Amino acid sequence: MMSLTPKDGSIDNRRYDLDWLRVIAFGLLILYHSGMFYVTWGWHVKSAYAGPLIEPLMSAVNPWRLALLFFISGVAVRFASDKASSPASFAGSRAFRLGVPIVFGMLLIVMPQTYFQLRQSGQIEAGILDFYPRYLSGDPDWGVITPTWNHLWYVVYLFVYILLLVPLMPLLRRLAWGPIGQGLGWIASHPARLIFLIALPFIAYEYLLSPRFPTTHALIGDWANHAHRLTVFLLGYFAAKNPGFWCGIARSWPYALATAVGLWVFGGLMEAYWPSVEGTVFGKPIALSEPALTVLYAWTVIISLLGLAQRFLNRSSPALRYLNAAVFCYYIVHQSITVTAGYLLTEIFALGPVLEPILVVGITIAGCVLSFEIFRRIPGLRIAFGIRQR
Repeated sequence: MMSLTPKDGSIDNRRYDLDWLRVIAFGLLILYHSGMFYVTWGWHVKSAYAGPLIEPLMSAVNPWRLALLFFISGVAVRFASDKASSPASFAGSRAFRLGVPIVFGMLLIVMPQTYFQLRQSGQIEAGILDFYPRYLSGDPDWGVITPTWNHLWYVVYLFVYILLLVPLMPLLRRLAWGPIGQGLGWIASHPARLIFLIALPFIAYEYLLSPRFPTTHALIGDWANHAHRLTVFLLGYFAAKNPGFWCGIARSWPYALATAVGLWVFGGLMEAYWPSVEGTVFGKPIALSEPALTVLYAWTVIISLLGLAQRFLNRSSPALRYLNAAVFCYYIVHQSITVTAGYLLTEIFALGPVLEPILVVGITIAGCVLSFEIFRRIPGLRIAFGIRQR
């Protein structure tokens, strides 16, 4: 599964397991955002059939879906930066690869999300061509900031983290082979250490930062979210070429999976019986422990997914090569397709609570595939939609 180069000890083989996990994580994100149209939680637009039915499933995915993406991004940055001729050249390539989709996305791709959000709330009249100049200039009467990045916040944060770390990358590389890498290998050498010690800083963030800094995705002031995302991104960077870490994952994932399932069952029972427990002697300790248990659940799920992928998915295929090239484009366009399709279907047609979600998901997936197939053939637009140049 791993081969070590004699020169520097780095993992020589491409990590197809992480390629598969990246595709799976983005796929789950697309389905999750389709689900946001049907839950009672706040979102850009809402279906007439929104309700709590799928919220338990959404809650099971929510704690770890983005942490997994930032971890894999950290691994990818380690491999890509090690191949770059210099930190400056790596920064330039990321500015092109990430910066262009961010700007293009804010100016054009994300715009329909704000338009249909304001249409459903009754703040604007129909006419997207009349709306667009006001979107670019930013209308303070709307109560939303425009132009905006909405779901592209992940790309914005990733780009900022890379720019911040580029000057430190020679030092980070030495630390990865030195004390941090050795410490990470020691932690991963025992399942209990891997499961519990790495979760500790994230638990501290939940108690010390999250109550003071609610998540906003606004970049400035989003300090609890930054602490979580930057830490797991760095964890991926330092773990990328650490054989001890990946051996520890292979050894620990069955224990992590059992822990994750146990925590999920416990969480479900507490959700079901909380009204009868809340006023008892057990209520306050359970409430106080919830952030720590949520973090532990998220991390054990990630360990489980890393271990399962390493065991069963570390191989290439034509499907992986295709999806690996397409999935970032899918991510960039998917939410605008979901919002547009969802708004039009729920506002114009009364299709019912079964047919409508089937169409929303189907249109979103078909729109993603069609977007990639069209824009990968247009040289000037490929990079704007996150498609690598040939």
